[in-house]
Amino acid sequence: MPNSAPALLALAAMTGAAQDWPQFLGPARNGVYSGAALATAWPSKRPPLVWEKQVGQGFSGPVAAEGRLILFHRLGDRETVECLEAGTGRRLWSYDYPTAYRDDFGFDEGPRSTPAVAAGRVYTFGAQGMLHCLSLAAGKKIWSLDTHRQFNARKGFFGAACSPLIEQGRVLLNVGGTAGVAAFDAESGKTLWTATSDEAGYSSPVAATIGGTRHALFFTRHGLVSADPLTGNIRFQFPWRSRSEASVNAAVPLVIENLIFLSASYGTGGAALEVRGNQWKQLWSSDEALSNHYATSVYREGYLYGYHGRQEEGPSLRCVEIKTGKVQWSVDAFRAGTITLAGGHLVVLRENGELVLAPASPMEFRPIARAPLLPGPVRAHPALAHGLLYLRNEKTLACVRIQQ
Repeated sequence: MPNSAPALLALAAMTGAAQDWPQFLGPARNGVYSGAALATAWPSKRPPLVWEKQVGQGFSGPVAAEGRLILFHRLGDRETVECLEAGTGRRLWSYDYPTAYRDDFGFDEGPRSTPAVAAGRVYTFGAQGMLHCLSLAAGKKIWSLDTHRQFNARKGFFGAACSPLIEQGRVLLNVGGTAGVAAFDAESGKTLWTATSDEAGYSSPVAATIGGTRHALFFTRHGLVSADPLTGNIRFQFPWRSRSEASVNAAVPLVIENLIFLSASYGTGGAALEVRGNQWKQLWSSDEALSNHYATSVYREGYLYGYHGRQEEGPSLRCVEIKTGKVQWSVDAFRAGTITLAGGHLVVLRENGELVLAPASPMEFRPIARAPLLPGPVRAHPALAHGLLYLRNEKTLACVRIQQ
């Protein structure tokens, strides 16, 4: 009988990687966790705390890959990339550089975008547009690029907030300025292509194969842009933004087979597009169905689950049929937060720091477990890897176990 050890080791490695959370919104950038089933009851009515530590400023979410946790935060006047042992919180290395970012509205002045880990490297995009590539092993700088200076990009309302996407050896970003959307060589940082003159929004790109064609999808301040990730050639565009100059597009485009769901607040709303080749057909649009302010919705078996309404107005939590926009249920004044899909369950982390677990069902919203984890506000998207949930507020990063 042939030796099956190499195959078993390869399978174990693939399984481990699938349970990592190496970038914003997880492995497929859709908020879905594919690990083992979650616990539906917690000892002492709350998930066990594994470790926690004090951290600096920032809305950047943590990411977990290869047994390591990457945190991007601001300590004093330094944007800091910190690598921790994922299971213990022990610091392995740290890299920092100066920042002079000041928020015009009095909000947190740390980095907004979530790092990405790929091929043994860490990619970060700071609030002032500094793009860095570091080695995952030791935190050594490989290259960096000041995108705001190079492309004359504007600060915008809240600084740069696009989380890098690594796709086919390229770092894809919504940069703005003279670049619009752009791709950089992941090895060297060299600019490979730029496209459009769109201003940067606060959404992050996603890559998906639709009808056999690979698309890089950017939700800029002006709308949806589909580009060939290799060349930057535009496949199609779909204008989708508020008429208000104060508006932002922040949620990530959600791709389900040949459908794309877009959503924004400020009187914009949600829209579902059916894509055939390089053409799109709008199935529906509505500002009364599912208008995501900043948190991206998740999808399961024909239905979207997400937030409707602006963060400061106490948005509703909703279930919406993706092909029609029909609202299945709505929990009013639920308060803002983020949603992750794990198996058949919604993992909702509210801004007040409460974790809520509920079946992802179009019939009703019926929480089966809930517990306060951190003092609010908790706005950064969490990471869920190997049964451990990593979350942060303005001062603390915590790791809790939520898997069986």
